[in-house]
Amino acid sequence: MAENTESSKQRKTKASQAVQEPTTAKPQELEASEVATSEAEEREKPKRFFDIAIFLGWCKGCGICAAFCPRECIAMGEDGYPAVKDSDRCTGCGFCEIHCPDFAISVRARKKVSSHED
Repeated sequence: MAENTESSKQRKTKASQAVQEPTTAKPQELEASEVATSEAEEREKPKRFFDIAIFLGWCKGCGICAAFCPRECIAMGEDGYPAVKDSDRCTGCGFCEIHCPDFAISVRARKKVSSHED
């Protein structure tokens, strides 16, 4: 019984020592390496494009979609209705689609176009 108690104490001591051992990297270095990794991963990903469809028959022209678009892809036209200004800037976040009270907007990933001709 004494052996079990002693080995249990030894395990607890080893575990606490492992937790308390300092790391060799400084917090700034860790953050910089994490940022560098995420930037490298971001560069490797191909840019995805999205299509924005506005169903004007359902739209009441409230402008919520244009107000919520973080990339300013949608702008209110002179007629008082939203229009897609630049769909290539769209990140596909869907804020416009989510916040539209009339469900008059849709954001979908653009299908890839074949790069070779037949």
